[in-house]
Amino acid sequence: MIPRYTRPEMASIWEPQTRFKIWFEIEAHAADAQAELGVIPKQAAETIWAKAKDATFNTERIDEIERETKHDVIAFLTHLAEIVGPEARFVHQGMTSSDVLDTCLNVQLTRAADILIADIDRLLRALKTRAFEHKMTPTIGRSHGIHAEPVTFGLKLAYAYAEFTRAKERLIAARKEVATCAISGAVGTFAQIDPRVEEHVARAMGLTPEPVSTQVIPRDRHAMFFATLGVIASSMERLATEIRHLQRSEVLEAEEFFSEGQKGSSAMPHKRNPVLTENITGLARMVRAFVTPALENVVLWHERDISHSSAERMIGPDATVTLDFALNRLAGVIDKLLVYPATMQKNLDRLGGLVHSQRVLIALTQKGASREDAYRLVQRNAMPVWRGEGDFQTLLKNDADVKAYMSDAEIAEQFDLGYHFKHVDTIFKRVFGHS
Repeated sequence: MIPRYTRPEMASIWEPQTRFKIWFEIEAHAADAQAELGVIPKQAAETIWAKAKDATFNTERIDEIERETKHDVIAFLTHLAEIVGPEARFVHQGMTSSDVLDTCLNVQLTRAADILIADIDRLLRALKTRAFEHKMTPTIGRSHGIHAEPVTFGLKLAYAYAEFTRAKERLIAARKEVATCAISGAVGTFAQIDPRVEEHVARAMGLTPEPVSTQVIPRDRHAMFFATLGVIASSMERLATEIRHLQRSEVLEAEEFFSEGQKGSSAMPHKRNPVLTENITGLARMVRAFVTPALENVVLWHERDISHSSAERMIGPDATVTLDFALNRLAGVIDKLLVYPATMQKNLDRLGGLVHSQRVLIALTQKGASREDAYRLVQRNAMPVWRGEGDFQTLLKNDADVKAYMSDAEIAEQFDLGYHFKHVDTIFKRVFGHS
């Protein structure tokens, strides 16, 4: 995590003080359950809460202990004992370090997911608002980067809205999958701790018990979580790339908001660059980069090893913090996006009516021409226009072979821009539930 791309709420989830607070809560809830089962004195469980519930853990002291013990959980438990006193001997009974570490990680990931879901909601609101604003704003659709047929700018934003709706659904599912708890002891057999302790801790921490945890929670859950973040990042980059293309000087159908006093270039004062969407593109690459180690973490030796641990200490904070920042940046871009309908219309008209070629092709076949002949006639008149030689409709009207099938009025009818938008309401109803 670096401050430039970090928002405080998400960063706080991964701060050492937060982590130690979660570790304490796991241990204290386990002590409560053990006390209810008669394994430890109830007074001990009460003292553990009373002494440490509002404690600020000394991270420097914990680091000092870890330098000697070479074990982070033992270092924390030693410091906790310094706070709690003699009753600390009842902490961590029957538990292993992974019970604390894995359960804590899943608490952090679910909290991070909640923030990310809220981020997507903000982006969806911005997309919906702008989509309805430009529902019927004509623009050119492109395939291979080349003018194809007319669409509306609202449809472009509706595409993104539908995609991020799926992203939200996937993230909710990934959150549910990773929200498990393991308090099962060494190699996960519950030999030294009652399964009811795990059930109690899970309820208290907002998780569900892991059905079988060996000594760790299976990392396929985490792999799916980070893979979901990677897919969301790709969806973000898709939208960011669309905006970057639309902002190119030769296109300039939309552009990022340019604030008062903003500078585009240190050398060229005229520049207005798509820096925000370029930034989102770069951040998306980083989020996807965290997917590979998450997938490789699935493979552990026997009941456990810690080859996953070092990777997770980085990818957990970095993936969630980076995605959180990028989603909020993208929502801001959409909310303040500058849209130029006049330029969109100008670009629509650049090819002299060629965007209506398919309508003419279909009309010719409906008038009796074979598809092969119709395609040949349309293309024969389209290619001069592509080279800047004439107007498509005029050339068609002057082509005797075309006129053998269609009148001037019938040819002109195929150039109605509104024809392409007759089902926009249908699409909007599918995406938004109303038009």
